[in-house]
Amino acid sequence: MTYPKEPSGQGGWPEADGQGWPSAAPGAAQTDAWPTASVPARTAEPFAGVPPQQDGTRPRPWPEPRPLPEPQRLPEPAVRPEPPVQSEPPAQARPKKPGRDRYLDLLRSLALVRVVVYHLFGWAWLTIVFPSMGVMFALAGSLMARSLKRPALSVIRGRVRRLLPPLWAFSAVALALLFVGGWNPGSDPDTGGGTWGWLDLVDYVFPFAAPSFPWEIANPPGFLESTWAEQAIGPLWYLRAYLWFVFASPLLLWAFRKVPWATLCAPLALTAVVGTGLVTIPGRTGEAVTDFAVYGSCWVLGFAHQEGTLAKVPRYAAVSGAALLMAFGLWWASGHLTEEGWNLDEIPLAQAAWSLGFVAILLQYAPSWQQLPGRLARWDRLVTLANNRAVTIYLWHNILIMATFPLIDRLYELPFMDDRLSSALDSTYMLWSLVLVWPLIALAILGTGWIEDLAAKRSPRLWPDGGGKASGSRSGGTSRKKGRGRAR
Repeated sequence: MTYPKEPSGQGGWPEADGQGWPSAAPGAAQTDAWPTASVPARTAEPFAGVPPQQDGTRPRPWPEPRPLPEPQRLPEPAVRPEPPVQSEPPAQARPKKPGRDRYLDLLRSLALVRVVVYHLFGWAWLTIVFPSMGVMFALAGSLMARSLKRPALSVIRGRVRRLLPPLWAFSAVALALLFVGGWNPGSDPDTGGGTWGWLDLVDYVFPFAAPSFPWEIANPPGFLESTWAEQAIGPLWYLRAYLWFVFASPLLLWAFRKVPWATLCAPLALTAVVGTGLVTIPGRTGEAVTDFAVYGSCWVLGFAHQEGTLAKVPRYAAVSGAALLMAFGLWWASGHLTEEGWNLDEIPLAQAAWSLGFVAILLQYAPSWQQLPGRLARWDRLVTLANNRAVTIYLWHNILIMATFPLIDRLYELPFMDDRLSSALDSTYMLWSLVLVWPLIALAILGTGWIEDLAAKRSPRLWPDGGGKASGSRSGGTSRKKGRGRAR
């Protein structure tokens, strides 16, 4: 198909007229270049020439649009909500597993040192300055309450398992010395003699009661006093009291959660009955009941510390109540002094009141230390060692104190020891004993301390101080007698 050429003389195609055809430019003649045809004029109405239909209407050029039906909205399918995704906290924000409370570890270490010093010097005022037994029972009660979140039977079994093997090692040595010295439990009037005397030896294996021993016995090694058994074996009452508390702890903790204040004060009230002579229970049974009453409130106070009950008491109220209780203890002791003066170990009610108030203040102000702060950090390894070998230190320290005496006595035999030096040694005898006892305790830790690890189902360690982690003498005889009696 060919298209006509663009007319010349015009800037573009001619504009269309009103009927849609191009119109000639004004003043220009019609030429044959553009075809002419007869085209009917457009009418105003389409289909004007079409005859009307039968109904008298003319057809419309296009049908009227029908309105579209509104689209039906289908119900949206139910979308099951997805559970929210719990994002794990970043590694640095995760709470650390709680470790040992170093403040409590420090208190236990101080209590052990105080026990050693008291048994060496026998200073009665030490029972007031730092009541170590009350502190140790309170700390043990706190740990027991935390452990009882697990089944009670397994906790008790674990505590007994950890205690007995170190006791058996000590009992083997003590019984060997007693038998070599000529002790016969079946003929000893102190033990009752006969079959009961031999049956009492069971307490060396499982201390339901404090083990029996003769008040005087021969000295097989050649350097011990005749009363060495009393001083060496007497402190085992603590293990008996500890086991009593362990077995009673599930019931005591249940009672504490029901009636906390009544459970806390009940042992103190019992002490006022059995510890003052109001009611007397004879024999070793009476001693066991008295010890349970005297230190029972301290053990339950450990529950209060662990359960958070003590922290809910306003500090001013706790300290004021504790101070009043301690004042009562001193007042009672002032009217019931013994031959040893202000030795609270010999005055049960005073010991119970003073220890409870003293420990309440210590725990009320207890910080939560994951590590020892400031200058105390230099003692961290010794504190760790003392806590890992607490049973070993307690079992062996008294007999090791007596072992220092013959070592010091050898100094008098030195050729240069004149009267002046001998006099100086006399005046510092017990200080030298205090210096020598710690190396002997260290040897006991190396020799028998690993038994504590085996009892706890751990690999044996010789010196567990945490260092491997990333983190009859010329003098002193009267002084030695000061530590006799009820060893505490």
